[in-house]
Amino acid sequence: MGSRGFDLAVVGGGVIGLAHAYVAARAGQRVCVIDKDPRANGASIRNFGFITVTGQERGDSWRLARRTRDVWAEVAPQAGIRIEQEGLYLTARSPEAVSVIEGFLATEMGEGCRLLSADEFRGLSDGLGGGDLQGALFSPHEVRVESRTAIATLSAWLAEVQGVTFFNETVVFEAAPPVLATSRGPIEAGAVVVCPGDDFVTLYPDRIAAYGLRRCRLSMLKTADPGPRLPGALMSDLSLTRYRGYAALPEARALEAKLRAAHPQAYEHGVHLIVAQGADGGLIVGDSHHYADLPGPFAPAGAEAAILDEYARAVGRPAPPVVERWTGVYASADERTYLIDTPQPGVRLVIVTSGTGASTGFAIAERVIGDLLGLKTEAAA
Repeated sequence: MGSRGFDLAVVGGGVIGLAHAYVAARAGQRVCVIDKDPRANGASIRNFGFITVTGQERGDSWRLARRTRDVWAEVAPQAGIRIEQEGLYLTARSPEAVSVIEGFLATEMGEGCRLLSADEFRGLSDGLGGGDLQGALFSPHEVRVESRTAIATLSAWLAEVQGVTFFNETVVFEAAPPVLATSRGPIEAGAVVVCPGDDFVTLYPDRIAAYGLRRCRLSMLKTADPGPRLPGALMSDLSLTRYRGYAALPEARALEAKLRAAHPQAYEHGVHLIVAQGADGGLIVGDSHHYADLPGPFAPAGAEAAILDEYARAVGRPAPPVVERWTGVYASADERTYLIDTPQPGVRLVIVTSGTGASTGFAIAERVIGDLLGLKTEAAA
C-alpha cells in the first residue's frame, strides 16, 4: 500500500496516541494513526474514564493533569462526548485521614478544594457514608467520560472533523521516518510517535527494556442500576495512601499504618476505591493492582471481595448486584509516572507508566509534539 505522505504517524490508537494525533492535527499537521486492532480494546476503554487531577504526584504530573483536564473540557463537547460527572469526593473515616486531607489542603495542590463535614457530605450524597465517617475531601477539578464509548467517539471525530487518517488492523514492523514498514505496506511520514501501551516488544524493545517496566493487572466491575446516585466520583481513604499527591505527605504515614493493620486484604490486593456513575446509571467500581512482567489472566476472587468490602465501608451500604467483571493491564514503573524517549531522530516513544493516561495524556502530547515538530503548544510553551 503506497500512501500519501504524512507529517506525523502515531503508532497506537489508545488515549495517548489519540492525544498526540489531536494536538498535531489541531496545529495543521497531516496525521495518521496506525493500530493493530480494529478499534481500541485495551486500557483506554477498561478504566473509569475519570480525569483525575487531585492526588496526582506533586509537581509535573499534577500540572500535566490540570492541563489535560482543561483540554478534555474543550474537546469533549466538540467531539460529542458527554461529561458524565464533575468533581471528586474522598471520604475520611478516621482522624488520621482527616489529618492527611488537611495537610493536602495546605499545599498548592489543594487550590479550589475543601474539607466537608460528615453532615455536608451526607447531605450532598443522599445519606451515603458509613457510621465512622469523619468528613470528605471535595475537589471540583475532575471530570468523567464514559471511556468504553468516548475513545471510539474521539477517533471518529478526529477522522471526520480533524482530518486524521486511521490505519486499523495494521502492524508496524519498523517506525523509521521517512517510511514506516507495516503489514499493509509502506506509510510515509516525516516524524513518528510510538505509543505502545503495555506492548514492550514490537517496537524498540531494547529501549523499553532499559526502563525496567512491569505490567499491572487490575480488576474492575459494574453494578446493576438502580443504585446510589453520586454527586461526583467517589474515593475512600485507602486512596490517601496510594495516590502519590497524598501518600508523599508526612501525615500519610500514620494513616497507612492504621489502614494496613485494619484492612490487610485491601493492601494484599492493592485495592483502593473509585466509584463512578455509568451513563446508564450503574456504578463502575474498582480497582485492585497486581504487578508482574506478565500478569496472568486469572483475577483472584479475593480482590473483588476486598473492593466490595471497601465499597460497603465507604458508602455505608452493600453494593448492588455485580453485572459485569473485567480486567485491565497497563505499563507500570516505580520511579516515574510516564516516559518520553528518543530512540532515533524524528521518533518519540511515549508510555504512561502509572495508569493515568486519560488524566495526563493531552498535556504530555502537547509537550512531545511541541518538541518533535517544533510547534508552539500550551505545555511546550
